[in-house]
Amino acid sequence: MEMRTFAERLIEFPTVGGGEAEAAAWTRERLDDLGFETYEWAADAEVLAQHSSFPDDPSLIDTENRPSVAGVLEFGDPATGPTLILNGHLDVVPADEDAWSSPPFEPVWGETDDGEETLTGRGAVDMKAPVAACVFAALDAAERAEDADLNGRLVVEAVAGEEEGGIGAAAAALSNPYPFERDAAIVAEPTELTPITATEGTVMKRLEIQGRAAHAASRWRGEDVLPHFERIRAAFKDLEAKRGETVTHPLYEEYPVPWPIVIGIVEAGNWASSVPSSLTAEMRFGVAPGETVDEVEQQYEDALQSVVDGDEWLSEHPPSFERFSIQFESAQTEADEPIVRTLRSAMLDTGLPDTDPRGATYGADSRHYVAAGIPTVVFGPGTIEQTHFPDETIEWPDVEQARETIAEAAVQFLQS
Repeated sequence: MEMRTFAERLIEFPTVGGGEAEAAAWTRERLDDLGFETYEWAADAEVLAQHSSFPDDPSLIDTENRPSVAGVLEFGDPATGPTLILNGHLDVVPADEDAWSSPPFEPVWGETDDGEETLTGRGAVDMKAPVAACVFAALDAAERAEDADLNGRLVVEAVAGEEEGGIGAAAAALSNPYPFERDAAIVAEPTELTPITATEGTVMKRLEIQGRAAHAASRWRGEDVLPHFERIRAAFKDLEAKRGETVTHPLYEEYPVPWPIVIGIVEAGNWASSVPSSLTAEMRFGVAPGETVDEVEQQYEDALQSVVDGDEWLSEHPPSFERFSIQFESAQTEADEPIVRTLRSAMLDTGLPDTDPRGATYGADSRHYVAAGIPTVVFGPGTIEQTHFPDETIEWPDVEQARETIAEAAVQFLQS
């Protein structure tokens, strides 16, 4: 099977909303056919509910029929060499078909204006083509194993639920699914073929404000929630700006807003001619590497309290401000870790520039492995600007380049 065919077939599986099982079964079968020893594991919602990334209520964590799978290749004397994980996820975000120029789960080949071949489909970038690159990079390394005198193991993972907090990766980090230890990992998220060694965390919060309804003809008898929300929003934006100046990190100096907040959903009122008496807003706050979710959450709770204390209505009717959904802790791997140095060496050896490690303003499954004491670098084809977008497209030469570079990094790491 060619890498192109592998990527095409993965895209055809609509792995949205917990629907990874069929794709996982197909992936495991293909890994077995290609000579890997295969493994499969499932996440336990009761266990994940005790993890900081997930809701405390197990019923809110969808783990039913969501297996993660992996294939292992062993070289030389595996026990004397290191084990390297090549990780990717099978799940994708939903696709609004009306916004696409072709059916999202039908892979389409095309060309850029410069004649470079492209692959379009939901998951082309995030991250089914990168999963294919990991599989075939491992096979390429295996072909070189004897001449290169390799010892150790390569593990290719295709996990479930990354978009929902990292269900499969968190389970693997909390309870090792393999009968051997893991020494390092490459997570092949789209990084434009540059090494990412720091990922930002996030806090997800839901704000609810109560006012008092009134007819529009006598609106002065009501208590409009919108001015209260605007004052809270302004306080949060001020804190965002302050944090951008006072919370510094050398890998985030390039970003105009290093620790961004986004208020993504706001719902208020229920009738055009009534004063809006309730408001719900859902928002995301960025967490810098080195900070904890709890620390940043407290800063925004303090900012909210300052607004409440300065307002008579809010003091008597305090808003609720609770976590919801999933939380991402920040993570960082030091630049002098062997896997980072090896990847940078492989980049040079395969024609890529020696790019300094960077930080990303998003989270990834890498944080689960870092938390488990496994040094991890994020490196893969494609750009984050194409992820979650209509007509999600990856340039195929970048996938081929990622395959070559990851293979070279694997060979060098297993020679160390």
